Amino acid sequence: MLHYLYSLFFRLALPFVLIRLWWQGRQSPEIWHHWQQRLGYVARSPEPVIWVHAVSVGETIAAAPLVKALLRRNPAVPILMTAMTVTGSERAKAMFGDQVHYAFSPYDTPGSVKRFVDRINPKALVIMETELWPNMIALTHSRNVPIFLINARLSSRSARGYSRVGSLVKPLLESISWVAAQADGDAQRFMKIGAKPETVSVTGSIKFDVEISRSLRDEAAVLRATLGGERRPIWIAASTHIGEDEQILSAHQKLLAGDPTTLLIIVPRHPDRFDDVAALVNSKGLSLARRSLGDGGSNAQVYLGDTMGELLMLYGVSDVAFVGGSLIERGGHNPLEPAAWGRPVLSGPHVFNFETIYAQLKAGNGLFITDTQEELAERVAALLNDLEMARAVGAWALAVVDANRGALEKVVSGITDRT
Repeated sequence: MLHYLYSLFFRLALPFVLIRLWWQGRQSPEIWHHWQQRLGYVARSPEPVIWVHAVSVGETIAAAPLVKALLRRNPAVPILMTAMTVTGSERAKAMFGDQVHYAFSPYDTPGSVKRFVDRINPKALVIMETELWPNMIALTHSRNVPIFLINARLSSRSARGYSRVGSLVKPLLESISWVAAQADGDAQRFMKIGAKPETVSVTGSIKFDVEISRSLRDEAAVLRATLGGERRPIWIAASTHIGEDEQILSAHQKLLAGDPTTLLIIVPRHPDRFDDVAALVNSKGLSLARRSLGDGGSNAQVYLGDTMGELLMLYGVSDVAFVGGSLIERGGHNPLEPAAWGRPVLSGPHVFNFETIYAQLKAGNGLFITDTQEELAERVAALLNDLEMARAVGAWALAVVDANRGALEKVVSGITDRT
């Protein structure tokens, strides 16, 4: 009954969703592109595909090592990547070009999903993290297609929410062939809300298998030199949200009072906020250089990372890395990319989306939690003024990453063995 009510609600809401899509497209016309795909009207696949669903840019980046490994393991099987956001889709295309196929995932109405599944003919459905869309899962399962929930994480907060709609969630989890959980706590919570114990494994997080290529290291070194990094300390605030930028810039002003040469690289989480953050920097009276404009930035106080797909490289330019979405109750973002560079990692207190990973980094002495902008400024200053300590903390962060590598091979083998 709850599934029926869910589908009925989504059907009734669909016209308003499409109106909102049209309204958003007035400011960003690219949103209008491929709206038919959101209703399930995609090109028919001549052969079965492995369908990899990653809802937004964060999950798309997390899926990249998995997709690369699947392509290496069986290049004859085509892969279709879907996302629900324009930035997620664009990031996938930038990473893989014509190696894989792309589409926007359908809205979760029975008609849209059925049309989509009929056309793509999936061999398997791989869902990243915790995207439990009832009709996507139910209609794919009805075709006897194996479904894999990969890099699965479930915070205590989310588990409590799902438990309130247990009659809807339990059948979905019972339809999943394999839940590859990041940690034991995630596995226990998935089983508690309905996953069959025999379908749940703890594989670790594939995000630990992040690779930093030689070319990426060279690119970061060149940019650091361009920004004057040989003569000035540089810190980065990455994946920031509304409510954080103001705090970060205030912290940076305190740092400038101590060392006027200090540079902040700030990278907003969402591209539609690039101009807003630039305006905020200017309103603070801080000199600004923008990556998208090719500004040199050697004399700037703030360098705005307003391009797509370069965050991993930008981490390598910094001496200290703050990971956003954590000074506000957003739940934090992936801290493993700066850790893989051997950078000391800082965050705010709200990291429930990655609680296990943050706990591992904290236990390994590679992470500092700062509750306020004042604490953030003090901690960044301490690390920038003692680069020997900063390098030690960064080395400890990297050690945590290295100690937890190997999940990717487990996940790829698990998928291929069950497909």
